[in-house]
Amino acid sequence: MNPINTLRRRVLTALATSPLALALPAADAAVGSLEIDTRIERAPRFALLLGNSRYPSPYDLPPVPKNVTDLREALEQRGFSTTTVIDQRADVVRSAITQFGTMLRSQPRDCIALVYFTGHGLQERSENLLVGADADLEVARKEPELSIRLSKHVIEQLPARPEGLSIAIIDACRTSLKLVRETTEGLNQVEAPEGWLISYSTGAGRPAIAPAVPDKRTFYTDSLVRLLASVDNATSFSELFQLVKLDVNQTMLNHPIKAIQVVAQDPFTTENLRSRVRVSPPREALPPPATAEEEEALWQRIEDSLWAADVVRLCDDYLKRFQNGALVSRVRVARVGAERAAAVLRRNDVRLYRSAFQPAADSQLAAEVYKAARGDKDAAMRLGRLELRKDGGRYEGWMQYAAGLGNGIASYELSRYYAELDQSLLAARYEARALELGYTPPARLGNERK
Repeated sequence: MNPINTLRRRVLTALATSPLALALPAADAAVGSLEIDTRIERAPRFALLLGNSRYPSPYDLPPVPKNVTDLREALEQRGFSTTTVIDQRADVVRSAITQFGTMLRSQPRDCIALVYFTGHGLQERSENLLVGADADLEVARKEPELSIRLSKHVIEQLPARPEGLSIAIIDACRTSLKLVRETTEGLNQVEAPEGWLISYSTGAGRPAIAPAVPDKRTFYTDSLVRLLASVDNATSFSELFQLVKLDVNQTMLNHPIKAIQVVAQDPFTTENLRSRVRVSPPREALPPPATAEEEEALWQRIEDSLWAADVVRLCDDYLKRFQNGALVSRVRVARVGAERAAAVLRRNDVRLYRSAFQPAADSQLAAEVYKAARGDKDAAMRLGRLELRKDGGRYEGWMQYAAGLGNGIASYELSRYYAELDQSLLAARYEARALELGYTPPARLGNERK
């Protein structure tokens, strides 16, 4: 049996429910910058905030109540109706999530739903577990009823709403610097379903650090609260979490305590969104201030660019000419992503070139190319899968690019691709890379860690 056909069938399964699977040529190609969806922005917004601080000593987490209280206030300022659940066992938390999902099913399908968890998290057999209050961490590994499963009890409990926006935020942390330095285990990478944005307080396979006092927030939630309160109304949720990532990393790298610098967190986000949704509902009575004609023209050139190096150059031009411009936050986010993308594309082991980043006729495909050009590792993986489906020659390049951007799932899929081609060295390299990126392959694939 042809190994390429075997892998292609596997990818077809993953693409079966994706709009990319139906991508057909149209008359004109387009640049796929995501359009603002004011319909979602005007829809109701709901947030369920879960926090567990109460664990057996020395694993208690004093900052958790402040995390929840302060984030609730910040979200309410952005139009969210909030529900909080503090220091409850896993069964109570699961029940609260089920009730939240039931409530969402009675709301418009384009509403915004957000679930936030702060407490202890761990990974068991490649599955992400959010530990309930009072549970011993080691016992929780063996007794799944003591935890909330991220996929089964959170993501799958909320109604599937590709046309809406669902957000999961996981700030799983520990107070001991020693434990954080010594552990090699955190939460696993997951792939966001369509309509979802999932953000972790630190990179896959690494825990986050939390202060051991009740009057301070964790590093991640502190950045999230501050930026929710300060970003301009034009900032999208996707851009917000990219700004949080930068802020957390820089705050910790510049911390006066050397030990905190050493364990600086690198927040991880995976998303699969159809449109841009801004953090604040639009205000009809207060139209946005007029943007200077030259500034708007330069921003449009940035939006139209699909080659990372060009995006970086144009962003630098904007930031030099419009230091106090209305779009500075968006330009900074675009530049950071494009700079990382450009660095990966310069690598000798990534065979993906400018010709791959072209306007596409299908709007969904165009949006994926636009996101990939700005360093979106998940969009790059989806484009790679699509290439395999249509017998394209860029599958390896897109998956190499996605792996270079930090997508452990793409790296693992590429390792299986090479294994089926009997290219054992490349297969071993990309499987090792997937593990380095914090991805643990499911045990059912025969790759359970011993």
